[in-house]
Parts: sequence; structure tokens; C-alpha cells
Amino acid sequence: MQMLIGGRSVTCDRVTEVVNPYDSSVIDTVPAAGEDEVLRAILAAEAGAETMRLLPRVERSAILNRTARALDADKDDLAQLLAAEVGKTLREARGEVSRAVQTFTLAAEEARRLAGEIVPFDGAPTGVGRFGFYLRVPLGIVIAITPFNFPLNLAAHKVAPAIAGGNAVILKPASVAPLTAIRLGEVLIEAGMPKEALSVVTGSGSVVGNLLVNDPRPRMVTFTGSAEVGRRILEKAGLKKTAMELGSNSAVIVAADANVEEAAERSMLGAFALAGQVCISVQRVLVAESVFERFMERAVRVAEGLKVGDQLAAGTDIGPMIDETEATRAESWIEEAVAGGAELVTGGKRTGSIMTPAVLTKVAEEAMIWKDEAFAPLVSVRAYRDLDQAIDLVNGSRYGLQAGIYTQDLNDALRAAHEIRCGGVMINDVPTFRVDLMPYGGEKESGTGREGPKYAIEEMTEIRTIGIRHARGPGSGQG
Repeated sequence: MQMLIGGRSVTCDRVTEVVNPYDSSVIDTVPAAGEDEVLRAILAAEAGAETMRLLPRVERSAILNRTARALDADKDDLAQLLAAEVGKTLREARGEVSRAVQTFTLAAEEARRLAGEIVPFDGAPTGVGRFGFYLRVPLGIVIAITPFNFPLNLAAHKVAPAIAGGNAVILKPASVAPLTAIRLGEVLIEAGMPKEALSVVTGSGSVVGNLLVNDPRPRMVTFTGSAEVGRRILEKAGLKKTAMELGSNSAVIVAADANVEEAAERSMLGAFALAGQVCISVQRVLVAESVFERFMERAVRVAEGLKVGDQLAAGTDIGPMIDETEATRAESWIEEAVAGGAELVTGGKRTGSIMTPAVLTKVAEEAMIWKDEAFAPLVSVRAYRDLDQAIDLVNGSRYGLQAGIYTQDLNDALRAAHEIRCGGVMINDVPTFRVDLMPYGGEKESGTGREGPKYAIEEMTEIRTIGIRHARGPGSGQG
């Protein structure tokens, strides 16, 4: 496949192979862009930003709606491509395509109602006789840097609001999973996106990502990925606006009065979806002492009942991790935890990039699988004495993306919602729950800003204040 620069297919002498994570077979090759290609994309975006600025809201909305319809019409082929390059099962891939359709549809709706509001100038003595309001205007060029795990819908969460806000976009997909992003770019151009206003530039983060972030002409960088990379982007971005959706090690509390069996089932599915490679995967479960054994019995049964293997085969529940290197890292983290006193109850067996779902208990708080982001099919479960201890354990993390609590006690639920320091608290559900219209983002080292089309558009536009002097008032010069 070829990348897009200014909406036109472009290749170069340098290429990168894209492989199936399950068997390492080559799916395709893509260009490995360098400085020349990145500069061409920025120059095109400068012209495209002016075109987008003048494009009426109704036209932006129409482009997004046509894109949504085209994605829906092509959903089977997209799901096949997505599953092949990422390693998620066909069921998971179809779900992602459906979500991307919704994300573009939501952004199309928001494009039509993007507006400012009245500013009450006469609320101040010197504002009497004046009328004020503000507009939301495009930033100009938005850089969207996306990860491998949701190459379609996370791209949609950045590209669609940027378009709705009237911006040009340069999309830099993950090096290991760029194919779906290129196809999305082609669909957008076919849907009427002004060509100069869209580029999909493939290549390494160290080359393409750095060049895009360092260039002064783009006005915003929106990034999803690790906290370490996010920190480096913030150091280099200068005066650009940024939105960072970074790491997590999400926790769920299961109280004594919870529906324990449901909590166990949902926690295991939340831990092992996409082989645990989801920002809001369940990584830590805190269970009330009185129901710990019940929870573990059901959780282990669910984990051991999941079918692991070829993501393209019917009936597979868990596919491979993105590559063998990551699977080997996860294996070493489990070994480190066990050496520190943890008990591996089930799973954790690795063959190449495949790992069986691992459930551990008695994990030390210093262990990497407790304190860092595992991004692997593993979960740590431990008992807690009271809600104070459970909340302290949830908060004892440098991350704060989402958390969950299972309880029938409204007071406990609301207390958790207020005291857990993270971007979202799911009551009677796992932190892995997300709908694409909600504000989504984190606190602490989980990032800054919020996704969800309505909220992302606010990040991707600027306020321009308009004041009109129209009547007598202080300083009017009239008697």
C-alpha cells in the first residue's frame, strides 16, 4: 500500500514490511517516509488548512457522514485487514469497524452544531453598551499519532473531530499497523475530503513522528501511546496544543455485596480482550476478603475457557500479542512477579507471540505487573479489608485513566466515584467499558485532554472573542 501526501498516493524507495502477528507472514509493505516526504505533507497541509477553514460546517458534516457510510459498506474487508495486521480476532475487528462508523457519525453531528456563545460584556461596568460573543475557529494543522491496537477507531477519534473543527490533518499511524489507517485515508478522499487537507504518512516514530512534532507549523499534536513517548512529545511540542492519551493499569473493586459471578466474568473479559492490549484493560482486581474465593473460582474458570490462537480462525477468543518481543517482555514480568512471591494461578504460557491468559494473586505492589502498564493478557487479583484500603490501592498508581467498582451500596459507589483519581469511574462495570460519545481521558500520567467527538473538537479549535460597541456606556464618548 502507498501512503497519502496531500491526498495523493505516494511511494518511496524505502519500505517497511507489515506482518501478521500470529505467524509473521508478510501482509504488505508500506513506504518508510523520510524528511522530504514529511515536509511535503506539511506544505500540503498548509494549503489544505486554508481550504478547510473556508469549508462550511454542512460540507464538513457531509464528508464525515459519507465516510461513515463507506466504512459500513466495506466493514467485512476492513475487519479482515484490521485483524490480520493487529492480531485481534475477527469478532473484535468487526466491533472496531462498527465503533468507527459511530465515531464518524457523531463527529458529523457535532460539526453542524459547533458554535460559541454569548459573552455578557455588560456584566462589567466598562462593558455596558457593548455586545459580545465568541466563535470557535479551526487551529489549522492537527498532527494525529495513533497506536497499533485500535488503528481504525483511535484514528477516527482524532481525524474526525479535527475535520469537524475545520482543520487539515496529518495522520501518522503505528509503524507495525499502518494498513487500516491508509485505507481510512483513501475512504476520506473518496468521500470528498479536500486532498491537500489530508495526509497519512507511514514510517518510524523516531523519524516521521519527531519531524512532525518539531515543526512549528502544525498547531496541535494529539497522541495515543505510552507515557514515556508522550513525555518526549510534550518536551518537543513547544507552543502547540496537545492531547495525550497515555498509559494505565486500570483497577476494579469488587465489594462483598456485588454480583460476584458477573464481576468475575466481566473482569476476565476486560483483562483479556485484544490479548490485554487495551489502554483500559483490567490489570488489577481488588476483591473483598469475604468473596475472594468465590471470585477466584469463577475467574479462573472463565480464563481457562477462552480459546487462544489464530485470530482469523472462527471461534478464537484471544489472538496473538503484536509481536514476540512484547510477548517475551510480558512473560518476563510474570516471572519477576512470581520470583517476588506472587502465585501464578493459571495461564501465562507463551508460544511465540501467543500467551495464554494469566491470572495471578499475591502480587507485590513493587512488581511491574502491579505498578506499570502490562499491555498483555494478564491480571492480578488480591483481597482487601475495607473500602478505604481498596481505594488507596487503586490510587497508589502513577496512572489514572479509568477504574470500576461493583457494589449494591449507593454510598460506596458514589464515594469511589469521588475519591478515585482517574478520568472515569464505571459503577457496576469494568474500566474497559467505553462508548465513543463520552469524554474519555485520564489524570496523572495517563495524560491530558479528552476524546469523544464533542470534547475533542473543543480541544481542536480556538476561541475568538468578538466585541461590538453599540450603545451608550462608560467610555462611549457620548453625554
